[in-house]
Amino acid sequence: MLIVKKNINYHKYSDDQIIKSYKKSKNIEFLGELFQRYMHLVYGVCLKYYKDREESKDAVILIFEKLVIEIEKHKVENFKSWLYVLTKNYCLMELRHQKTINKKFREYSADQIMESTINLHPIDETDNLDLKPALKECIEKLRKEQKKCIQLFYFNNKCYKEISEMLKIPENKVKSFIQNGKRNLKICLESKNG
Repeated sequence: MLIVKKNINYHKYSDDQIIKSYKKSKNIEFLGELFQRYMHLVYGVCLKYYKDREESKDAVILIFEKLVIEIEKHKVENFKSWLYVLTKNYCLMELRHQKTINKKFREYSADQIMESTINLHPIDETDNLDLKPALKECIEKLRKEQKKCIQLFYFNNKCYKEISEMLKIPENKVKSFIQNGKRNLKICLESKNG
């Protein structure tokens, strides 16, 4: 086992010797020295996946933190290969996570744009103070769930999530009740206008 000394020459020790010394002493200096040997490789792998220098530099630091945790869980036979796999997996998981966040943001944005820009229905153009009598009469004829969702969405300015929580029904049901309610209102209004 290595003993921590100032100005120790780590180059003459193998990866295995340094790992054993770290696991026995829990002295992070051993792991830091070992990581230093391969930091340029870790950075290279990060750069390959992120294609951004600053993001790759940040990832190198986070990978070292992950290394401290993961090395305790594994029996490492070949540190260089193991570190490469750890780095690659870290990068792929982060990219996948970022892709999921971006996808959800795009879906949310598209959904909001669709909801706010498409005016296919008289109710979309009516504010609460100027509710046409025919529309008001048709709203009263809606099924209970449709009526409640329409009122909360259009006249109380509640979003799907808020309506879902208030009525204790899933968001997709709220959306369905609003869409079906709008369709029924359109049919009702068309029959009144003959």
